[in-house]
Amino acid sequence: MKTPDRFFNTVKNPNRIFKDSIYEQFARIGKAVSSPKRLELLDLLCQSERTVEALAKEAGMTIANASQHLQVLRAARLVEVEKQGVFITYRLADQKVCEFFLAMRALAESRLAEVEQIKRRFLEGKEGMEPIDRDVLLKRVRHGEVTVLDVRPVEEYNAGHIPGAISVPLEKLESHLSQLPHDQEIVAYCRGPYCVLAIRAVEVLRSKGFHAIRLEEGVQDWRAMGFPVDVNKARA
Repeated sequence: MKTPDRFFNTVKNPNRIFKDSIYEQFARIGKAVSSPKRLELLDLLCQSERTVEALAKEAGMTIANASQHLQVLRAARLVEVEKQGVFITYRLADQKVCEFFLAMRALAESRLAEVEQIKRRFLEGKEGMEPIDRDVLLKRVRHGEVTVLDVRPVEEYNAGHIPGAISVPLEKLESHLSQLPHDQEIVAYCRGPYCVLAIRAVEVLRSKGFHAIRLEEGVQDWRAMGFPVDVNKARA
């Protein structure tokens, strides 16, 4: 069967070659973020740079598996790597990578009802997770009207935190209870709406008689809203 001339014209059309080439490059990003684990790694790297070992531990993976996923992200130029002795440290290639992740997360939240359903089931019955006026809480946090706890690991706090927040990593929370006020509301935050560190912190605080609630927004959400973020001077 003879192939129509228009087929060859389409293949050889420089406009079509150009568009196919461009969209092929765009698809590299889509392929790189098509894995749930790679998305989690990006979310972690939005908080701070990390070694492969630390990323593997946080994401519940073997070091070999985490390394493979990171290589895919690196091939798509989403992350960069630095070797320090025997340790390999990964960081985001650019702040725009985190902005991309947040935009993709927001799109999923707006288009996929399953996201809200999963979150609601997980939070059901947990104290301090009741719906609150987000704008009022954000205003109170910004004006220093509450005690704000950053319960992420200290290296994440150093990389960027809400101004005025106190660094109390979750694993050290109970040893710091005597230093926290009983006469002021305590707001705990971590990496964002799907991080469980602040949820656990609020549960601990409430069990000890503190009035504690969770701030869903993490530092990157805070930055995306146009609010200032403090960086530990030791890192600056």
